[in-house]
Amino acid sequence: MSIDLDQLREIRIEDPGAIARAAADRSGRVPGSRLLLIAADHPARGSLGARGRPAAMADRVDLLKRLITALGRSGVDGVLATADVLEDLLLLGALEDRVVVGSMNRGGLVGSSFEFDDRFTACDATTLAAMGFEGGKMLVRIAFDDPATARTLEQAGHAVSELAERGLIAMLEPFISQWKDGRASNILTAEAVVKSAAIAAGLGVTSRHTWLKLPVVDDMEAVARSTTLPILLLGGDPTGRDDEVYERWRKALSLPGVRGLVVGRALLYPDDDDVASAVDLAADMVHG
Repeated sequence: MSIDLDQLREIRIEDPGAIARAAADRSGRVPGSRLLLIAADHPARGSLGARGRPAAMADRVDLLKRLITALGRSGVDGVLATADVLEDLLLLGALEDRVVVGSMNRGGLVGSSFEFDDRFTACDATTLAAMGFEGGKMLVRIAFDDPATARTLEQAGHAVSELAERGLIAMLEPFISQWKDGRASNILTAEAVVKSAAIAAGLGVTSRHTWLKLPVVDDMEAVARSTTLPILLLGGDPTGRDDEVYERWRKALSLPGVRGLVVGRALLYPDDDDVASAVDLAADMVHG
């Protein structure tokens, strides 16, 4: 698809109501028992790098082209992004028959002194429901050495309840995190992931619409045993070879309770830059 950035800008200036009309006209998709979602909410947190390229996601036209390529593949169920990206995709007609999940808390900017203050600065449950989207996602970093965690947990609990009240998916991405050498970092052990999942699963007045988005770590069997909630695997920004990353995904996807993938940079910026092939391979893992 050819993307006319000037046309998108003109619509936003001259006819911003076109976004709401496009949302009203969109045919969504009921989330199935297996899901492959493409993630593109990283830029809103100031995270623009991928595959060692510090500004890979800074070019909006290039990012949209990659997203449209991915969303055009038959095995892709939908997308996870902030409102600005979702609205561009709406105007481009790329969200038909797709599951759409809005990213909700992007306040903990990468590299900032307040990075663990993951307050809600993006989508909210009321607007997600009004736009006809299928869910909301929140980052839940639990840093025992940072008091900002309390605000994150409180606000995430409210968001889970508000999404469930509207029958929307509440997708939680929890980590046990810490300050290390002056930087925010996540602890990627099975023990830490199990603990983070236990804390996240208890947020809100009900868990009936809660899904967990968890990293792939050693001993994923223990992670899968730790919850009855549906698990989606996150891709992150892999540093190893694609074939090694894919093999870890494949093994984890075979575990009970693991229902799919939510991957952004690993599929949008693969080693060989062939987005379609990378997405097709992931789709085969999830649905094949």
